[in-house]
Amino acid sequence: MADARKVLTLNAISAKGLARLPQHYVVGGDVADPDAILVRSANMHDMDIPATVQAIGRAGAGTNNIPVKKLSERGVPVFNAPGANANAVKELVIAGMLMGARNLVPALKFVEGLSGTDEAMHKATEAGKKQFAGFELPGRTLGVIGLGAIGSHVAEAAIRLGMNVVGFDPAITVDAAWRLPSQVKRAENVEDVLRVADFVTLHVPLVDATRNLINAQRIGAMRPGAVLLNFAREGVVDNAAVIEALDAGKLHAYICDFPANALKGHARVVALPHLGASTEEAEENCAVMVAEQLADYLEHGNILNSVNFPNVSMARESGYRLAIANANVPNMVGQISSVLAAAGLNIHNMVNKSKGDMAYTLADVDSGVSSDVMRQLSAIEGVLAVRYLPA
Repeated sequence: MADARKVLTLNAISAKGLARLPQHYVVGGDVADPDAILVRSANMHDMDIPATVQAIGRAGAGTNNIPVKKLSERGVPVFNAPGANANAVKELVIAGMLMGARNLVPALKFVEGLSGTDEAMHKATEAGKKQFAGFELPGRTLGVIGLGAIGSHVAEAAIRLGMNVVGFDPAITVDAAWRLPSQVKRAENVEDVLRVADFVTLHVPLVDATRNLINAQRIGAMRPGAVLLNFAREGVVDNAAVIEALDAGKLHAYICDFPANALKGHARVVALPHLGASTEEAEENCAVMVAEQLADYLEHGNILNSVNFPNVSMARESGYRLAIANANVPNMVGQISSVLAAAGLNIHNMVNKSKGDMAYTLADVDSGVSSDVMRQLSAIEGVLAVRYLPA
């Protein structure tokens, strides 16, 4: 039996996901010196992450709770589960559009405030319902900013509801472009989306470039009476600018998944308690995806869906594999090859890919690798981590 690997869980992880880890793995919330960590929402920024950790698996899409940069410097990939919760978020976005278009939350609050006999309540209902008259979705335009897995799902659902869809994503991948319905009109920038959309939905990560992406200036470019939906991240919208636009009648409603004091109590705001991926199905899908990716990395060195390292996968063609994480610098492959050649190790197969400042190499050799060779590889300037993965 292979050596038992240890996986620390920082949150409750779906049992269906944990079942995808090999049976000999030791998994739990009190595991010492873990080889890997599985996490959902726990904040790891102030955590003393053990030196034994070789990988982090986030059972979800966002990784804001993980110190990715520090882990990159250690050669530790951070995996996530993009698209695993896409249907759950899509359904909530559609619900949000309906809440905004039909004024459902203010209407519910009105009904909760009714009193008296049934006859009195009926009269008050008939007299008051006009203030909640809304509009229908067919023929309206939905603007989608961020056309990844979730944005594509939302676009497709909106088209089926009879809506027109315009989208923008400055870094759309080939896979995402293939997923995108052909009816989606591609915009050249954010402003082009805002100018034509009756509804605007955001599906971007929170990074420096997207912080306050929707601010006072961009809200000024929106159609009067538009509905803004944010089920992405709290920081991509300037709450103060939204409140000002709602009070001025520029925006019809703001529907989001991120409560804040600035939004609390506003009649035109619906703030949900971060329900985007809160379905049993989404939690299971995320856990299954990230557990499979984590096990494949620990056992075979393959990388899929890492936020800080490139996707690298290579079928095993020998019983001796090296996995090397390194800075993306010139002549790294040459130096690795030279060390192996000097040790008399024949390279059966090798793949090297990079992503930004990081790079990753898998090499299958025809015979066993000594501890001395491992030390020489680790000593190469720019090499961050070296693992030996015999079959």
